[in-house]
Amino acid sequence: MPTKTNTVTANPKVKDSKIRWVIVALLFFATTINYIDRQVIGLLKPFIEKDLHWTEADYGYIVTAFQIAYAIGLLISGRMLDKLGSRLGYTVAIIIWSVGAFLHAFVYSVLGFGIVRSILGVGEAANFPAAVKTVAEWFPKKERALATGIFNSGSNIGAIVAPLIVVGITITLNWKWAFIITGLLGFIWIIFWLLIYRTPEKHKRVSSTELAYILSDNESVVESTDDNGITWKSLFKHRQTYAICMSRFFTDWVWWFFLFWAPDFLNKTQNIDLKDSILPLIIIYTMASIGGVFGGALSSRFIKIGKTIDYARKTAILVCAIMVLPLIFATKFDNLWLVVVIIGLATAAHQGWASNIFTVVSDIYPKKAVATMVGLSGFTGAIGGALAASFVGLVLDISGSYTLIFVIASSMYLLAWLILKIMIPQIKPIDNI
Repeated sequence: MPTKTNTVTANPKVKDSKIRWVIVALLFFATTINYIDRQVIGLLKPFIEKDLHWTEADYGYIVTAFQIAYAIGLLISGRMLDKLGSRLGYTVAIIIWSVGAFLHAFVYSVLGFGIVRSILGVGEAANFPAAVKTVAEWFPKKERALATGIFNSGSNIGAIVAPLIVVGITITLNWKWAFIITGLLGFIWIIFWLLIYRTPEKHKRVSSTELAYILSDNESVVESTDDNGITWKSLFKHRQTYAICMSRFFTDWVWWFFLFWAPDFLNKTQNIDLKDSILPLIIIYTMASIGGVFGGALSSRFIKIGKTIDYARKTAILVCAIMVLPLIFATKFDNLWLVVVIIGLATAAHQGWASNIFTVVSDIYPKKAVATMVGLSGFTGAIGGALAASFVGLVLDISGSYTLIFVIASSMYLLAWLILKIMIPQIKPIDNI
């Protein structure tokens, strides 16, 4: 099928069909469902722990199983998406993770939960590589951080909505039905995705003028089953790859920690049950959602006022790293709402950080390699999360205290920023890949 071509210089005032933002909305809802499905177990931990007699270490091992599978899934999904394309690859991934989420209702042992969490992890791993790849296909670089911040805020909305859904279902029915009902959401999303999504060059609603704007970075987005020789080995020829992977290794686990342990932390340190934790969790993840959009918008704003991409991304990332520092005091206060604000500030910072670190990948790597690189860096982040999950479980079993964990978490983002600053002197495209 012939594609549209146009040599007109991109004009920021070009008539916009808005289909790009409809697609961002789909990415947002996919990410929301992704986080609902993964957070259910953290919310139900007190119930399942009581019914199935888990220890803290047992729970830590189950989370580790998810993280390892998630890491493996990232290695597989990145290359799968670059080969199959966003439309088909995303569909396959959501089918896998929705089946995994559904199956939680039918297992009883620690091993059984480890297996179904692994299925969930393999499928969910494709969400961010697919979403980042889609944004790279549909947006010029100056708009990508904002678009990424918007879809990434779905992770926070999922974390906000999950307590409301899970508590309502658990009180009305039981905790098993919470897994069944939330597991079915992904299948509904797939219907809309298949009806709406095409690449810009193949989409009927995209005019040639708008296509020229989308392609203003002079890179075609035609999907192909040819991966053009992109391999992990070729990515590791560049120090940018090491820098991005290391930064995610040191920071991703902090977000996972809050996702899987925040309800338990509030329950044990502030003496609130699942029902009473709804409002604090909503506040925490609302702040995170705002932080994700703010981080992307801040970076985009710097570019619009004439700053370089390097300055914009690194400055936004530094601001986010500084926002995490108060986390060191989170275990020192008995006031619930002060603790909630400190944790909320840290989650907001993480999401602002994520909006920019995802965008840095599309700033540096060609579109044909974006999903593979997001998958590879996500793999290292998930390995960090897997190690941290077992570490957290053992620390809590031995000491019963969260203090050490919060102290370590508070410093990770500054460390990661330094790694990026030193190892990537200038954020710019790689030509020889």
